[in-house]
Amino acid sequence: MSAVTAGGALFALSGCGAADMTKQASPYANAEGAKTVTLSVQSWVGAQADVAVAEYLLKNELGYRVDKVQIDEVPAWDALSQGRVDAILEDWGHPEQEQRYVKDKKTIVPGGDVGVTGHIGWYVPTYFAKKHPDVTDWKNLNKYADRFKTSESGSKGQLMDGSPSYVTNDKALVKNLGLDYEVVFAGSEAAQITQIEQFAKQKKPFLTYWYKPQWLFEKVPMTEVKLPAYKEGCDADPAEIKCAYPHTPLQKYFNADFAKKGGEAAEFLKNFRWSEEDQNEVSLMIADKKMSPDAAAESWIKKNESKWRAWLPK
Repeated sequence: MSAVTAGGALFALSGCGAADMTKQASPYANAEGAKTVTLSVQSWVGAQADVAVAEYLLKNELGYRVDKVQIDEVPAWDALSQGRVDAILEDWGHPEQEQRYVKDKKTIVPGGDVGVTGHIGWYVPTYFAKKHPDVTDWKNLNKYADRFKTSESGSKGQLMDGSPSYVTNDKALVKNLGLDYEVVFAGSEAAQITQIEQFAKQKKPFLTYWYKPQWLFEKVPMTEVKLPAYKEGCDADPAEIKCAYPHTPLQKYFNADFAKKGGEAAEFLKNFRWSEEDQNEVSLMIADKKMSPDAAAESWIKKNESKWRAWLPK
C-alpha cells in the first residue's frame, strides 16, 4: 500500500511499480459506447475487495462486462492516462502522478473518496507491547533491536516490509532516525501475512511495516510504534524523512474520457463508497476464508442491499 510521498502507496510505499504490465490491458478499455469497463486491480486485498464488489454490481445490476488488469501502483497511473484502464478504485497517494496527469495533462480526473482512510505505520504484536510498553516509542527501538533480529537482518533488528512496489519510506526512516535495523522485504502482502502469522503462532517478537485498514488485525492484534509526528511537508524530501506516515483518505481516479463518456458505469463508480468495516469484511472472506472474490462480494452484497442500492445510477 501505499502512502504518500515517497513515490508510491503503500503504499516508493506502497510506491514505485515493478514491471510495467500495461500491455495486458483490455482492448475494450475506454471504448465509446461499449458496455465494458476495465478496472485496475492493486495487489493488496483491500483493493481487491473494492474491485470485487464493484465488478459484481456492474455485471449483475448494470449489465456491464468487466475486465480487470493487475498492475503495480505507478504503472497503473500510466495505463489510466492512456485509457488502457478506466478506473483505479483505491489509491494511497501519488503526488507526482497527480501533478502530471490530473493537473498538467488533465488525462485523469479524481473520482472521489473510497470511504476508507488508510494509514501506514510500524507495528509490534500486542502481546509483546503489553510486556514491554516502552517499545511503542521509536526512541526505544534500539533497546530491542536484538529481540527483533532474524537470519535475514544479520546483526541488526529486522523491520519487515512487504512488496518493494509499495509506498515506503522505511529505509530513509531507519537511517535518519539512527536505528539499528535492516529493512527486509517479504516480497508481497501474502508473504508478509504468512510471516506475521508464523511469528504470532510462536509468540515471537517482530517489528513490521503494516497498514490500516487490513483484516489481519482481527487475527493478530498489533500495536503501532509512535514515530515522530507527521506534519504537512515533513515528507517532501524522501531522502530526509524523519516523520510518521500520514493518515490518507483513499481516493478513486478515472480516465478523463471515461469520466465523461462512461455512462452508468462512471456514475456508479463515482457513487461507490463504503466503510473500513465493510472492506475488512470482504477482505477477510477473500484472504482468510479463501473465498473467491466473486463469492465474497456476493455474500456481502446479499446482506447490505441498503448500502449498495444508493450507489446505483438514479
